[in-house]
Amino acid sequence: MPVLFRRRQVWLPTAWGLLVLGAAAAAIAIWLAQSANAFLALDEPAVMPDGRGARVLVIEGWLDEDDLEQAVQIFRRGHYERVITSGGPIESFSPFASFAERAADYLRHHGLGDVPLDAVPSPRTAQDRTFASAVWVRDWASKNGVSMDAFDVLTHDVHARRTRLLYRMAFGPAVQVGVLSTTSTEDTKRWWTNSQAFKSLLGEAVSLSWTKCCFWPGPPGSHEERWAVPKAAQ
Repeated sequence: MPVLFRRRQVWLPTAWGLLVLGAAAAAIAIWLAQSANAFLALDEPAVMPDGRGARVLVIEGWLDEDDLEQAVQIFRRGHYERVITSGGPIESFSPFASFAERAADYLRHHGLGDVPLDAVPSPRTAQDRTFASAVWVRDWASKNGVSMDAFDVLTHDVHARRTRLLYRMAFGPAVQVGVLSTTSTEDTKRWWTNSQAFKSLLGEAVSLSWTKCCFWPGPPGSHEERWAVPKAAQ
């Protein structure tokens, strides 16, 4: 008759063992909490092969005025030569058709009126909005002969790491994509004390995880890459 049960010896922690494990778990949790903002709100500008920084700054057009004010200062400090604003349609009432155009207008009237500044709007699409913006910037630069071998993307706080990932996906490994993050008016470094900061950080952490595991756009230049649906399905 086959043996259905077998006796085994199981090791369980003592009270002191549980205390040590609990303390270790608490220390790890505190470290993760304090590191979460720095991990997501990334600041890593691109570096060209000759050691210089990027000369093109891409600014996400949906940023609010506080962020755009910071963008002006970042442009001046970084020795950039050109600004590109990105972003899709504005669906609420606005004198501007897109976030790209809105941001470009604001920047022209608040300190960047003397530099090359191009708005590159993206249309409404089923694709991830940040990724779609990156694709339209890439295609615009190729069509207009603007060198994008290395550039920095400026975005808001904890959105930075995912933004860089999506721009890298759109531009490919041959392009140096850096990222800069604005400083939030919310206390995102102590996100556990602020409900709005908690929602922002948690949302970005989930979105970053989803992008890494589940976001697979079509091949570069394909209809699926731009619109997220097969051409035959339209």
